[in-house]
Amino acid sequence: MTMYSREDLTWTTGLKEAFGSQVELEDGEGHSVPYTLEAEFEVGGQAYAVLCGQKAAAGEYELFRVVWKGDKPELTVIEDDDEWEDIAELYDECTFPE
Repeated sequence: MTMYSREDLTWTTGLKEAFGSQVELEDGEGHSVPYTLEAEFEVGGQAYAVLCGQKAAAGEYELFRVVWKGDKPELTVIEDDDEWEDIAELYDECTFPE
């Protein structure tokens, strides 16, 4: 069970304003991989982004932390498994029909 509730989530638009709805990330081999920015939000003072790859199945997404360096956002991997689970569960709760 997540330690957050719907009331803790605030939808944001900073990434979309900075990059638009399409984002390209570099994979482990240095290739550019296109993603669609599905959602962005803040929970407990931390920003997160939900990206969907072009070949992803319906309902599959990648979840990243957003770290702002001055006025420039950077996407980072969520390394803590508990944090990833909590945020993914909260996102699912807020976006999927009951």
